[in-house]
Amino acid sequence: MKYKLLTAFTCILLFAGAAGAVVNLQNMDFSRVHPMVRIKDVVDVEGARSNQLTGIGLVMGLAGTGDRSQMTTQMMRNLLQQHGITVDERAARSRNVAVVSLTADLPPYVRPGQTINLNVSTIGDARSLQGGVLLQTPLRAADGQVYAVAQGPVVVGGFEAAGAGATAVRNIPTAGRIPGGAIVEREVPAAIAVGGQMALLLRNPNFTTAQRITDAINSVFGAVARPTDAGRVVVNLPQQFATSPTAFMARLETLEIQPDMVARVAINERTGTVVMGGDVRISSVAVAHGNLTVSIAEDPTVVQPAPFGGGRTAVEQRTDITIEEDGMSFIAMPATTTVRELVRVINAIGASPRDVIAILEAIHEAGALHGQLINM
Repeated sequence: MKYKLLTAFTCILLFAGAAGAVVNLQNMDFSRVHPMVRIKDVVDVEGARSNQLTGIGLVMGLAGTGDRSQMTTQMMRNLLQQHGITVDERAARSRNVAVVSLTADLPPYVRPGQTINLNVSTIGDARSLQGGVLLQTPLRAADGQVYAVAQGPVVVGGFEAAGAGATAVRNIPTAGRIPGGAIVEREVPAAIAVGGQMALLLRNPNFTTAQRITDAINSVFGAVARPTDAGRVVVNLPQQFATSPTAFMARLETLEIQPDMVARVAINERTGTVVMGGDVRISSVAVAHGNLTVSIAEDPTVVQPAPFGGGRTAVEQRTDITIEEDGMSFIAMPATTTVRELVRVINAIGASPRDVIAILEAIHEAGALHGQLINM
């Protein structure tokens, strides 16, 4: 047998970033870390929000892949009784029915009669929702009121095929969607301008971004905006837009600003993914990267005794161990290193994403990584 043990090690202070493929950075412009974006792409309007809806329903028409739990039986009996049919518990059991949980988001500004998408997932032991049709089910919000009614055929992204001796399952057949499967019955009022004011909520709260949004608005409409904190900017409606806040918002949301963000490095040890923000900086470090390969080969040899010697045939184990060490290389990086230099160093030392994650964690612990390290 032959085993190989490959280890990567670092000396002095370790450093790296997102590794893997060689990237051509010669013609790329790194002068601007964050691009110019529209205000509408970084904020939400206070008062215009989605609302979550839920419901419990029955999916019919399954080809023997439903559930036969007590919950399903009870719901079937209740449904039949609503139509004037009374049956006992045994007669209400069927593998062609499944109890499902329904979830949907009611977007702002949606009016009665419009449709929204619906998510469907099994609650019991049903194996698949393929081919099923959801019966009419009310969808309620947290206040207990019905805001939509759902019904329609379930679209499943997976399937299950079973035979006498084997079963094949692709993706998740116990969850699906009904595009446009819920009809809105009740409107949720969205008041975006109260008392001549509206508020912008930053999706990524940041004091610098909030101030830049304020400056962009005031440069066009006058002194009408002010930030209250890192995540909220209050805007007074200009006199000419006092009766038409929608027109004011249409002009405001197209203004461009350059957002700011805390320097972050996101790593995922499960997948080996590393993503670095363009404003990440590190202190002056030196990087060493090398490979140590240990090969162990087992070569068993059969030893035969001499004729009439009274001995026994035996197996003698012979082990050959070979150690190969690549040449070490040191790469020095100056302080305030940017992403451009980070990627160049990574490509030079040939570090894998797994090595990069361990190196980044070591740098963070040493205090040389100036930014947030987020382990997803």
